[in-house]
Amino acid sequence: MKVGIVGASGYSGEVLVKLLLAHPQVQLAAVTSRSQAGKRLAAVIPALRGVDRGLQFTDSDAAALAASDLDLLFLALPHGAAAAYARVLVAAGKRVIDLSADFRIADQATYERYYGPHPAPELLPSARFVLPEITAPAWRTEARLVAAPGCYPTSILVPLVPLLRAGVIARQHIVVNSYSGVSGAGRKAEEMYLFAERAESIKAYGLVKHRHLAEIEEQLALHTGAPTVIQFNPHLAPMRRGIATTITVPAAPGADLPALQAAWQAAYAGRPFVQLLATGETPDTAHVVGTNRVDLAAAHDPRTGNFVLTVAEDNLMKGASGQAVQIMNLWCGFPETAGLA
Repeated sequence: MKVGIVGASGYSGEVLVKLLLAHPQVQLAAVTSRSQAGKRLAAVIPALRGVDRGLQFTDSDAAALAASDLDLLFLALPHGAAAAYARVLVAAGKRVIDLSADFRIADQATYERYYGPHPAPELLPSARFVLPEITAPAWRTEARLVAAPGCYPTSILVPLVPLLRAGVIARQHIVVNSYSGVSGAGRKAEEMYLFAERAESIKAYGLVKHRHLAEIEEQLALHTGAPTVIQFNPHLAPMRRGIATTITVPAAPGADLPALQAAWQAAYAGRPFVQLLATGETPDTAHVVGTNRVDLAAAHDPRTGNFVLTVAEDNLMKGASGQAVQIMNLWCGFPETAGLA
């Protein structure tokens, strides 16, 4: 199967390139970038010297991609830019996996409260948000356009959805503190992301109305049957890659740690990319970077009556490109772990 990447020179695009070049069941046949058009892939991503198969960046021309023999395209583009390509590619019958936020939110009014006017509202009814471990498998035959989840939402939805479904945690007073490596902001030159600003420093940002909050709360409601409001506090951490999330949530009356762990085990038994840690262990970003895995752990505080959930993932893998490849594998009938093990 021939695949292409639109916007392959950013951080998520670079990881996608590496994964797809090594994938046993697809041929990476096109990589696009307006800023790098005409350059050989290995000249822009030196880690690929000798293994880039002679690929060159081409201009990001939607009409040309629509007319090509590519079967599936990944959109590794900024929010707002991806929708213009999705409109053309979906109309041409291509399968599209979008890594931006353009189609993650089903409700147009909610999208516009956080992002402004939607660039392609006519595609919202046909787009499917897919978090593979949570989304019902009907999307595999229904979808032409798939929205891959954001990095923070993945680290929050994976632990919370099974627990809310099982009724072992309360819906009120959920507090989420997340810490992201600077690659989560994309490849751009801004003072906030300079080494001298970030080294030995950590700071909160986007408080009260971070854009991912809309995605998180919409998906919590859709997957658990009731509105759920969370307090989401994102932080920028002095590391290149990784997300660490700590969630404090009241235990439901009578719920204990074995009940919580049983809910996770029932939800994720046999799922290759969710790892439940033993009691007393906590996840570490150093152990998940470079993998498509989410590590989960939980503790119960009898003094406060709260569960404390801890999560780690690689924001560029399970939080972006690895998850997009996982989605492709399931969509196309490949082994779920193909190219990711």
